[in-house]
Amino acid sequence: MKHALNVTREKDFAAWYQAVIAEADLAEDSGVRGCMVMRPWGYGIWERIQRLLDDRIRAAGYDNCYFPLFIPLSYFEKEAEHVEGFAKEMAVVTHHRLVGDGKGGLMPDPAAKLEEPLVVRPTSETVIGTAFSRWVQSWRDLPVQINQWANIVRWEMRTRMFLRTAEFLWQEGHAAYASAEQAREETLKALEMYRSFAEDCVALPVIAGEKPENERFPGAVATYSIEAMMQDGKALQAGTSHFLGTNFASAQNIRFQNSQGEQELANTISWGMSTRMIGGLIMVHGDDDGLRVPPRVAPWQVVIVPMLRETDEDAAILDYCRSLAGELTALSAFGEPVRALVDTKATKASAKRWGWVKKGAPVIVEVGPRDVASGNVAVLRRDRLYGEGGKLATGFLPRGEFVGQVAGLIEEIQAALHGEARARLEANIDRGVSDFAGLEAFFSEKAQFPGWVEVQWSRPTGAALDGVVERLKALKLTIRNTPMDAAAVDGTCIFTGEPAVERILIGRSY
Repeated sequence: MKHALNVTREKDFAAWYQAVIAEADLAEDSGVRGCMVMRPWGYGIWERIQRLLDDRIRAAGYDNCYFPLFIPLSYFEKEAEHVEGFAKEMAVVTHHRLVGDGKGGLMPDPAAKLEEPLVVRPTSETVIGTAFSRWVQSWRDLPVQINQWANIVRWEMRTRMFLRTAEFLWQEGHAAYASAEQAREETLKALEMYRSFAEDCVALPVIAGEKPENERFPGAVATYSIEAMMQDGKALQAGTSHFLGTNFASAQNIRFQNSQGEQELANTISWGMSTRMIGGLIMVHGDDDGLRVPPRVAPWQVVIVPMLRETDEDAAILDYCRSLAGELTALSAFGEPVRALVDTKATKASAKRWGWVKKGAPVIVEVGPRDVASGNVAVLRRDRLYGEGGKLATGFLPRGEFVGQVAGLIEEIQAALHGEARARLEANIDRGVSDFAGLEAFFSEKAQFPGWVEVQWSRPTGAALDGVVERLKALKLTIRNTPMDAAAVDGTCIFTGEPAVERILIGRSY
């Protein structure tokens, strides 16, 4: 059966991913290595993610604010482990003016060298911690809970659109608390917010858990993540939440006088989710015809395509479509008005239909002169594109019947996409591996689309952990996290042979 894309997931998953981005008009190269132009459909998905997640962030008691893009290098130098973790990825500004180089080009003006280099924001713990040190003086000032939506720059060596770019968009939550107990509790609340958001809004099944020691955020006491499985079996870290303890508070001097008049260090946390979520959406929900966007984050949930033929009937068709869109936007799905668009571009109807198929609009409606005369609509569900014999599964409904069903249809598509992805995730986690030889065999036998394994381990640290990491690295594997809902241990560690203390997920990753 012929599909809309010229490459399939099974044949070349990496090329398929790039084809979806291009054909769905999500993003394109910008001319700067590792940076992308997000086109309206791609940015529209991000705006939906931003809107829905921001509502949850505010409901959790956080206020939005903004901090500078440029951070003095000295701020990073206060926290040695943090700067070491990001040093290789930092973009640094050293001059504030350009001059001619005498050859028709430009060069930094030697006389305009900055007294102190400025780091282009790779994350904001240091600059926000400095602000917290000014804002927090007494226990009455706590907690402080803020969030910012911003762009981030990390000079990645190997880039891929949405997944790993030199510049990306994200939100980062930061908070300071009086006690470690409360800070740990709030770290896990942020993790649960991410888990429920990914599942409920992006229809992205994830596994929440703690990252191993070697995967912690630089300077953190504990790091937690949500891990999603892509259709090629690889893992994508879709969001992280960090308990920072007093490490950053000590470096940034975030101290407060407690109710007994004694000075204490605050306990801080941070958490972030980025445009990488769109990469996850593509690789979890996309098919060989392009993208399939879950309705909750789709910029347009219903796209109406008038089948115009440059005849006298066109005006009536357009009136019919606009009237239908008005009826739809008066309805509600997921507690919001239905988002309906009439595509009036001067393009052939079939080209518009396939354009929206590739973009992944949840519901595509076509209206021609016969539909206007009979009061019908032709409806195509993007999640179930084909019927028997490989033909498009177009449904023909009376207009009133379609209007009456559309809210339920939108919610059904959301649930169907989530259910399909959840079933795939569960089917591709193997819990039967009991030793390292079995782990090697599993990933050598399933070289393509292998999935993950859940194994028991003793949680080694230090040099013992380094040895485990190297053994896994040789197989191109990483520890993803310790699932919070994993079964109790009942055996020995596959790496050390010692009694197991927890279960971990292992897989290949992006």
